[in-house]
Amino acid sequence: MSYNGDVKVGGRPDVRELPGLTVTKVAVGPYDNNAYVLRCAATGEQLLIDAANEPDRLLDLVGDGPLGRIVTTHRHQDHWQALSQVAKATNAAVVAHPFDAEALPVPVAEPVEDGATVRVGQATLEVIHLRGHTPGSIALLYDAGGELSATPHLFTGDSLFPGGAGNTFGDPNNFKQLMTDLTERVFDRLPDKTWFYPGHGKDSTLGRERPSIPEWWSRGW
Repeated sequence: MSYNGDVKVGGRPDVRELPGLTVTKVAVGPYDNNAYVLRCAATGEQLLIDAANEPDRLLDLVGDGPLGRIVTTHRHQDHWQALSQVAKATNAAVVAHPFDAEALPVPVAEPVEDGATVRVGQATLEVIHLRGHTPGSIALLYDAGGELSATPHLFTGDSLFPGGAGNTFGDPNNFKQLMTDLTERVFDRLPDKTWFYPGHGKDSTLGRERPSIPEWWSRGW
């Protein structure tokens, strides 16, 4: 079956083959969080985005292949409830933005800021800092080494969802900051074909969401 990114808690993961990288998406409870295992096609090294919960399930997905890094997209607890267990079992390096690092239950071995790169085997992910949902929220961009024919793939945490920006909890300044970052660092830069993978729920593309940006600004959330 082809990938559609529609996963359910307790259900089967969905797997997508990209140039140089395999993406496995799984939903874990109790908050319907998405976790993503990225595997380098050339080396077999893996990276986990958001050890949200259900550590045994995440470790089963990782299997015997080496897990080099665990990236936490932001400080909220529902995105790191399995972090301690998975990090201890795999000796993977923990990666996060410095602004959110102190809230995590384990030390951050590799602090990253906007424009930094994170490697998984021979593949490279670019860090995009998206301020507003939390001070240190980050997204990860994979563009297959900048190949013009490749579709960019963006892992957005809780900063961008189908239907709008992430929750800024009624703070107008945080909303303005997040929308500005999304506009300048994501929508103005990346093409419509860019596929994005959020921290909860279904995936979407920038092209599908782009026409709604004026509505998001107008409603203020």
